[in-house]
Amino acid sequence: MSTPVPDALISAAERLFAERGSDAVSLREINTAAGSTNASAIQYHFGGRGGLIMAVLEKHEVHIERRRHEMLDAYEANGDAGFRTLCATLVEPLAAELATDGGPGYLQLIADLYNQPDPKFDLDAMEDRMSSYVRWRALALPLLSPEAVRLHRRFDATRFAASELARRARTGRRDHRLFISQLTDLVAALLSAPVSDETRRLLKC
Repeated sequence: MSTPVPDALISAAERLFAERGSDAVSLREINTAAGSTNASAIQYHFGGRGGLIMAVLEKHEVHIERRRHEMLDAYEANGDAGFRTLCATLVEPLAAELATDGGPGYLQLIADLYNQPDPKFDLDAMEDRMSSYVRWRALALPLLSPEAVRLHRRFDATRFAASELARRARTGRRDHRLFISQLTDLVAALLSAPVSDETRRLLKC
């Protein structure tokens, strides 16, 4: 049985994103890699590049959302789980994508999106109480200094984790346990690092 065209386009995008980064891949290349003879297939099935990107994100985020909510449930049930455990709920669901079909392409895509010079945010999504990321942000908020919050360290931690996971995916290695543990340590350190007097002074300017 042949692969449905939308699924073939998503798989081709994931593969090319993993190899070269999402910004360097054209719709024509994705169409060709998917084996589609219809030059307008992406437009027809997804409405354009933005729709295809959303389809790639949605394919993976359903699993990430479920896993992170499960981990956050466990974190909240354990009153003294600790700050590092909360950081693990950010890192580990993303890290699981290292071993999924198309996961490396997804990780490269989100790293590219987070590292845009002026990242675009869906303000409605940031207020979505059903989102595991919004839930994680709310739980992290009281554990951070006011300066760390103003400096957007929760965003920085997420961008750092995504970038490091995308880099890791390109290595082709199979055992990620040490890497994931170290990445969780680094995220915890980034979020909780003291704000220097100089940074605090500049923040007031």
